[in-house]
Amino acid sequence: QVQLVESGGGLVQPGGSLRLSCAASGINFFFYTMGWYRQAPGKQRELVANITSAGSTNYADSVKGRSTISRDNAKNTVYLQMNSLKPDDTAVYYCNSRSLIRDYWGRGTQVTVSS
Repeated sequence: QVQLVESGGGLVQPGGSLRLSCAASGINFFFYTMGWYRQAPGKQRELVANITSAGSTNYADSVKGRSTISRDNAKNTVYLQMNSLKPDDTAVYYCNSRSLIRDYWGRGTQVTVSS
């Protein structure tokens, strides 16, 4: 059974930082592109960042320069370091694993940026 379990969300003040983690099980982690998506209330889910098995990364313009995605294949875990957080970053953040024929999602972790 495939599981993607996110952690690290919470309440943070504007300008603060968070590190999200997603632990994967039940998949051959190395072969999957791993990504973080987010969905704010009333908005569509959007890509935040992803990282391929080769380590190539891609970021949404809204987080570029403030966020870093990384993966530890030995731990089957993907991370998202977010800095200089803004209220607009408030959303539920979802972990995603994607191959050519499979697409899996975690249940999400809430990130709230507020003073």
